[in-house]
Amino acid sequence: MSRIGFVGLGIMGTPMAANLVRAGHEVLGHDVDAGRVGQLVAAGGTAAGSVAAATEADVVVTMLPDSPQVEEVVLGPGGVLEHAKPGLLLVDASTIRPDVAERVAREAAERGVRALDAPVSGGEKGAVDGTLSIMVGGATGDVEAARPVLDVVGGTVVHVGPSGAGQTVKAANQLVVAGTYALVAEAIVLLEASGVDPAPALDVLAGGLAASRVLELKRASMIAREFTPGFRIDLHHKDMGIALAAARDAGVALPVTGVVAQLVAAARAQGLGALDHSALLMVLETISGRDYR
Repeated sequence: MSRIGFVGLGIMGTPMAANLVRAGHEVLGHDVDAGRVGQLVAAGGTAAGSVAAATEADVVVTMLPDSPQVEEVVLGPGGVLEHAKPGLLLVDASTIRPDVAERVAREAAERGVRALDAPVSGGEKGAVDGTLSIMVGGATGDVEAARPVLDVVGGTVVHVGPSGAGQTVKAANQLVVAGTYALVAEAIVLLEASGVDPAPALDVLAGGLAASRVLELKRASMIAREFTPGFRIDLHHKDMGIALAAARDAGVALPVTGVVAQLVAAARAQGLGALDHSALLMVLETISGRDYR
């Protein structure tokens, strides 16, 4: 089995790294939060005291919050590329701008490092269950080399194109997810304002053409106003910015995405950024004068 360095042990990274340990890989985990590293050690992993220590591996997986962190950890002084040996396979599972993913791939190639952008979808539950959907950009041979790692953490692993393509597909994923949350929230507001019990109503919707993973996994918690973060509003706000920037670069208009992005921004403005993205329901309630506070 491989020796894997894993940098970024947050809500998603910790269970992903733990699944790799359970699959028999040796995992060297690094995070700025020592408590997160301790969780991985308790699961059978090994603490890496620095990015350099985590890079002493066959494969390095990064799962970081945003483009600046990836640039710092991978491209910056003391980063992955500075310490990487030729032939290292770098798998960036973060959600970042496509142009940054392309830059990482170029600079990695100059150092003899094989780089993939492999953002994931499925939230904390998917990370825990090892059923994430992974959209991979990069060279075909490198994707195949990474499959023994990706297949452990993902239930659906698809090579979607060259470097940067994975991030573009993730942007499309995030605009669809946010739009679905917004519409489910509107449905709940309409049902409750009309005196209809939303629980059986959403059960019916989930069994018809309106069915979605959001309805399947989140309808009960949304009705109960339980917004423990599986994926925070703050991060989805970042992702919607990536989607709109990608649209601008591609020269296309995404008007619905623009409206939903503003709803996500409103959630942050209302102080909801640390809650789950299903907390868009609170924004729609406020707009309708049905304040949740």
